[in-house]
Amino acid sequence: MKEDYYEILGLVKGASAGEIKKAYRKKAIAFHPDKNPGDKEAEANFKKAAEAYEVLSDPQKKSQYDQYGHAAFESGGFGSGGMDMDDIFSQFGDIFGSAFGGSSFGGFGGGFAQSQARGKGSNLRIRVQLDLNEIAEGVEKKIKVKRKVQAPGVSYTTCGTCKGQGQVMRVTNTILGRMQSASTCPTCKGSGKVLSNRPPGSDANGMIEDVETVSIKIPAGVEDGMQLKVTGKGNEAAGNGISGDLLVLIEEKDNDTFVREGNHLHYDLYISISEAILGVSKEINLLEGKVRIKLESGIQSGKTLRLRGKGIPDLNSYGKGDLLVHVNVWTPKTINKEQKQFFQKMLEDDNFTPNPDKSDKSFFEKVKDMFA
Repeated sequence: MKEDYYEILGLVKGASAGEIKKAYRKKAIAFHPDKNPGDKEAEANFKKAAEAYEVLSDPQKKSQYDQYGHAAFESGGFGSGGMDMDDIFSQFGDIFGSAFGGSSFGGFGGGFAQSQARGKGSNLRIRVQLDLNEIAEGVEKKIKVKRKVQAPGVSYTTCGTCKGQGQVMRVTNTILGRMQSASTCPTCKGSGKVLSNRPPGSDANGMIEDVETVSIKIPAGVEDGMQLKVTGKGNEAAGNGISGDLLVLIEEKDNDTFVREGNHLHYDLYISISEAILGVSKEINLLEGKVRIKLESGIQSGKTLRLRGKGIPDLNSYGKGDLLVHVNVWTPKTINKEQKQFFQKMLEDDNFTPNPDKSDKSFFEKVKDMFA
């Protein structure tokens, strides 16, 4: 028995369109084959989530499924059972965001079965690693891409099976009555053309491999896992089809100084006990330039200072995030005899006895504020 689509996405019947979209995005990221290399179970779960989303994201299909269950799609109905990875990314990739106009979040690099269905060349996937400075400023990368192109001298004729349409029609009987559906032509794989002259050195489709340098403009504010689509820079299609796309996965390198949280940056500032007691002025190196901050005398360890607009630019041009400076008072692990005598005297001094007021938040309050 097929699994319930709602259960696959971790939802209950009646979930809203927004909840369905959010649940699918979460499942797709968790089970993505490139995050689980060689894990057939994860790949199967990835495809099942896509099949569930294909039905539940369409109001008409969802209504039929809610009423009849899987029986509504038997005998040639809906469902993604025959979809490969390219089909899934092509159809559902946009739910991950459209920060780059035609871009989407999702596809990871390499290894998936390629398809030329619908007369389009298969997509290619590459990774591009960026450091935090490149992400903050935006960057243009020139990448060498190995793609399939039509061999010089290749020629094609109109497909006799589909008469150049790229699709064949079929009529099936379902619980809802007779339904007509279109599927990719099995002869020409959707291109409408079949090979008539194959040049030496080309493959069965008349294609050869070529290396092209592609310029990719990456805007400021991208995040790890986002995907940029460069239209038409994937593999060419046989016949008169259109070229596939180049899908560029963004990978963010770790930074030794800052920790990123969305558009905000976190920075740990360590000061001595003396500096905490007396107050001090500190200079911090930013991604762009420097900034000097003043720490008042008596500042407590764990204090967080917010420098507005000193973080990462928003991808949609809504300004910049903030820099959160976390103050840490450094306690020396070893001290000399004179220092030890001084602090022993201070043990009985009222001024050194902890006496937090309401403005000194506890650890749990700080964690609560952080998640809020």
